[in-house]
Amino acid sequence: MNYHVIDMNQYARREHFAYFSSMAYPYVGITVNVDITEWLTEIKEKERPFFHSFLYAATNAANGVREFRHRIADGQIIEFEKCLSSYTVALKDGTYAYCEVDADMPYMDFLPYAQAAQKRALGQGGIDDGEDAMSLFFISSLPWLSYTSIVQPVPAPADSNPRITWGKYFKQDQRTLIPVSVLCHHALVDGVHLARFFENLSQQLV
Repeated sequence: MNYHVIDMNQYARREHFAYFSSMAYPYVGITVNVDITEWLTEIKEKERPFFHSFLYAATNAANGVREFRHRIADGQIIEFEKCLSSYTVALKDGTYAYCEVDADMPYMDFLPYAQAAQKRALGQGGIDDGEDAMSLFFISSLPWLSYTSIVQPVPAPADSNPRITWGKYFKQDQRTLIPVSVLCHHALVDGVHLARFFENLSQQLV
């Protein structure tokens, strides 16, 4: 895994890190309705898969925020060079499996690669993120409904992987919006970093 250890003596948020690391529930999260009007029109016109296209945008938006690539390991902060995404894939029995993908490639290369990875995940099943779980973004979607907020399950002790979720898109004032939720460890991520993710996502969706 490609990462380096952050020098805490040079880390501007070291007091914030200590403060939020001591909390029983150290997470900060937000849900935003993201405008996908023009992007969705293009996706439909070119008959490209919605989920993998949005996954590509969300993963690259998250990787574009340095703090989203930070993790807590043995009381230290490590920064990954890039993070892959682990997302949920629905199985025929009503459960799901995890599928891990790398979005660090051109979009048109990513689509067949991600579809092949998902096919393998469907065949293997399982919800084990493996030894490299710390480096992942945890992704899920609820394509059956729109929502205004969501409560995420988290482990104890707390992990520090960002969680990104989106729901069913909907029409409002002749625009198409989709609810997107992000949950991060507050020892690593503040509101300004959440805002940067959504700024990046909007840039990806053009």
